[in-house]
Amino acid sequence: MTQRNPKVIILTGASSGIGEGIARHLAQLGHQLVLGARRTDRLSMLCEELRFSGASVDYLATDVTQRADTQQLADFALAKYGRIDVMINNAGVMPLSPMSSMKVEEWDLMLDVNIRGVLYGIAAVLPTLQAQQYGHIINIASVGALTVSPTAAVYCATKFAVRAISDGLRQESPQLRVTVINPGVVESELADTITDSVAQEAMKRYRQIALKPEAIAKAVSWAIDQPGDVDTSEITVRPTASAH
Repeated sequence: MTQRNPKVIILTGASSGIGEGIARHLAQLGHQLVLGARRTDRLSMLCEELRFSGASVDYLATDVTQRADTQQLADFALAKYGRIDVMINNAGVMPLSPMSSMKVEEWDLMLDVNIRGVLYGIAAVLPTLQAQQYGHIINIASVGALTVSPTAAVYCATKFAVRAISDGLRQESPQLRVTVINPGVVESELADTITDSVAQEAMKRYRQIALKPEAIAKAVSWAIDQPGDVDTSEITVRPTASAH
């Protein structure tokens, strides 16, 4: 399927899980993609596969905790295509643990990736989108942005922040569309960063019911496909059988 008006779309955290699913789906729809992630070996393989199917896709090594990396990703997209239509801030980490475990370094990592990474992504494209007087920023949050659960206090705090940042940006930007997507449990490597045994065991039970990444990708593409004067501010996608 080819879009009559393909969008130029930047996507972070594209090397696996939800990000990879979004990349595959948007490429299949004919959009022009610029992908970023730290694991360039996976990005290279993904891009090669998508190009073989006729997709227009490029990638750059991107650590979203480094503002210069995210800016370089945006600058590359703008230099190649002359515009940026959509920025998807997807990169995230989830090393859950009880507060009493005192995993302060992991708290810092979540703050850096889940909050600063989103802010750096916004900063990388906002001047361009404002100059164009159109554009769409999509931030991937979580159902953890809606409620807090044990072992997830810091993670949920970061996702609450993403939701607040998204709505504040929306209110300040009448010419731009801003969407926050809240996935429920999805098959991905996100839980692989959990080092705390209590949180690991809880997550095994929690992830017994999980969506495929394509479910989130379809929500993203639906928001993108709405008319320019329609802003889908928030979408929550969770398994039908899930209580969370």
